[in-house]
Amino acid sequence: MSTSSRVLMGACLGVIGPLLRTVPINRTTIPIGAVAVDLLSRLRPEPHGIEREQIQLDGFRMEMVRPAGGSRALRHGAVLYLHGGGFAVCGLQTHRAVVAGLARRTGLPVLNVEYRQLPGSISASVDDCVLAYRWLLRHGADPARIVFAGDSAGGFLTFASALRAREIGLPLPAALIGLSPLLDLDYRAKENYVNVRRDAYIPLAGLEAVVRLGAEAEGPLDPALSPVNADLTGLPPVLLIAAEDELLRYDCELMAHRLAAAGVPTTLELWRGQVHAFMSILPSMPESRSALGRVSKFVRAALEPAQRARTA
Repeated sequence: MSTSSRVLMGACLGVIGPLLRTVPINRTTIPIGAVAVDLLSRLRPEPHGIEREQIQLDGFRMEMVRPAGGSRALRHGAVLYLHGGGFAVCGLQTHRAVVAGLARRTGLPVLNVEYRQLPGSISASVDDCVLAYRWLLRHGADPARIVFAGDSAGGFLTFASALRAREIGLPLPAALIGLSPLLDLDYRAKENYVNVRRDAYIPLAGLEAVVRLGAEAEGPLDPALSPVNADLTGLPPVLLIAAEDELLRYDCELMAHRLAAAGVPTTLELWRGQVHAFMSILPSMPESRSALGRVSKFVRAALEPAQRARTA
């Protein structure tokens, strides 16, 4: 473990974890938490080597992040990035660094989406992400050269949006990437999972609160909302990355098993000594840079067939 990784682990165990286990997650605390997280993110230096373009859609914002001097055309490919934050906090500012890192490493424009969050519904968040995908398609992006990626709740949206897109007749993207993704909303299924006690800062009670607000407000949880319960046949290649001791390793291993059963090419990586969504919390950390390098390599490999077809 690098020094910065140890510091991050210590902060999660000593400060963030106890705070999340103490402060309730409800309609009152969510706006306060969202403001606090955004203000803290502004202490981070703005990423270098990129260009940004603000985009306003109906009810939410997006930001196109390109490598400095890169092409503005989308026909060469793009990444649709969906940020984490428990469907409740974070946005363009908090995840700009990880988005910029992906743009620089892949050489592709990355669309950072600030979808609607709680206290609305998780389904509304999915709607916004699908609309962002439609925007890419309308502006000339080839679905065979688009990759969906997201961390934590954004990992949920990565899969849920791809499945919703297929359901309404849109083409699937070239690949899906989940970074510490939440993929099963059934918090009860995780109650006896060993990493409930090992996770450095994500409490099971917090996951339960989020699901109750975003998916159970009008009745019992519908299993069909969780990507792990969907028909996964025909999905494009998938990369899943999680921390070895995090709570959502449960989701990643369950999804990897079901993807394999559906015949979907799947890679699952478990990183020792790291915390949930480490690569988006501290993208400059050596382990994060290595993980994002793996992500970028996966993106390039996923887009190779479309590139070969264009040049044939």
